[in-house]
Amino acid sequence: MSFRRGVVRQSKFRHVFAQAWKSEHCIDDVRVSRVTWDGPLCAVNPKFIAVIIEAGGGGTFLVVPINKSGRVDQSCPTVCGHAAPVLDIQWCPHDDNIIASASEDCTVKVWQIPDGGLTVPMTDAILTLEGHSKRVGILAWHPSAYNILLTAGCDNIICVWNVGTGELVYQLTESHPDLIYSVSWNKDGSAVCTVCKDKALRIIDPRRGTVLKVREKVHEGTRPMRAVFLADGKILTTGFSRMSERQLALWDTKDLSEPVVVQEMDTSNGVLLPFYDPDTNMVYLCGKGDCTIRYFEVTDEPPYVHFLSLYSSKEPQRGAGFLCKRGVEVNKCEIARFYKLHERKVEPISMTVPRKSDLFQVDLYPDTAGLEPALLADEWIAGQDAPPLLVSLSGGYTAPPSKQRDTLRGKPKRDSQDSGSPLTSAGNTAAHTSTPTSAAREMDEEAAPLQVTPKETDGNADRPRREDEMLTELLAEMKALRAVVLAQNQRIELLERQLARIEDGDV
Repeated sequence: MSFRRGVVRQSKFRHVFAQAWKSEHCIDDVRVSRVTWDGPLCAVNPKFIAVIIEAGGGGTFLVVPINKSGRVDQSCPTVCGHAAPVLDIQWCPHDDNIIASASEDCTVKVWQIPDGGLTVPMTDAILTLEGHSKRVGILAWHPSAYNILLTAGCDNIICVWNVGTGELVYQLTESHPDLIYSVSWNKDGSAVCTVCKDKALRIIDPRRGTVLKVREKVHEGTRPMRAVFLADGKILTTGFSRMSERQLALWDTKDLSEPVVVQEMDTSNGVLLPFYDPDTNMVYLCGKGDCTIRYFEVTDEPPYVHFLSLYSSKEPQRGAGFLCKRGVEVNKCEIARFYKLHERKVEPISMTVPRKSDLFQVDLYPDTAGLEPALLADEWIAGQDAPPLLVSLSGGYTAPPSKQRDTLRGKPKRDSQDSGSPLTSAGNTAAHTSTPTSAAREMDEEAAPLQVTPKETDGNADRPRREDEMLTELLAEMKALRAVVLAQNQRIELLERQLARIEDGDV
């Protein structure tokens, strides 16, 4: 029997851990909606948190500033313009004050939230979109084109709107024979992927209204499915097997005949909601009614979808909101943040990479999608495509004061050395005179402490030099140790290959 050394996969996200915020930072007394719809019920951006809540006499959702904590008063103003329960809400990716809502009253409304939040209940939307004959449960803003909004309803129809003019630009009526479960844009907004109650995955060009590719029976279970486009063009789906086991599958759009990989997880009944981060290529799975959040990393190496870890708590989640990368705290190495919906509470959960450095972590925070749109609505309608415009997160990073800065701030100025020398010589000259004056005596008294100052200053000036020398020595030792480790790894790999050849009978 041979014992092979296990190779640990190298990844900077291998040690990501989730941590719930303390209770004083949660939002309490939020009556989360009990609507029977498998949606997240929450939407978050760097300014606001929006939660669909339970209310009589129509559809209502709550909007509060993202730094809100504590109890929400019952008299807190809400957005309450729908005549039936709200099913989905989505913030505009190009304007943090614009939010769209879809409702059972067959309408989609667009709202403009003032800076600082609501002070009075909001009943009048800036735009109402009417094009569906049944309830509307899916919203998806275009990732790079301004004012393009996609909606899907229980009438099995997909509508694409120009929110700037209120015009229905495209309507896909023949693409789906049954209820649409989810819709996701690709990176440049040239196509969408959908999953339907007929268990099929479709890739659609919304401008031409044509189905580009179809894969039947993506998951064989009868429970709802979800699909999301990844940054490299692949598609990740969640669903159920024939034995009601929850599954995660990865598909290559070039060949949908077989999945790249399929992973089975458990036998729970909750629908898995995927939240995808294109910057880190990580996928977070939140099951409705679950007490856990699983997160994976998608790579080009087998098994392609790598399980990282699992966050577990005592209370089940009714839904969850996912904060975009512009809102995370980069000085704490926070790469993602969820807002978990309890029955009457909203609890933030931070995903953090454990690092001790005070420097901005460039590898954790590549350039991310900013507010500036890459295209106008008319340009996209005319046939142009473009990925989102990226911005750097380092501009919003505030470095904490380090020990080195405190040391430099406490150093005495060099001017004191120069000013001390003439005073000292003047004092010595006055001391040798036979009839010293009062001014000379004062100068002599001041000269005593000033004679010590140059020595102290020289010592403080040498301290950073000694620290730099020690740091240089430590870096040299680290480089030497790294070279030794690399050499030993190469030797171990060579010995393993020789051992494998011996076991196979080649030697």
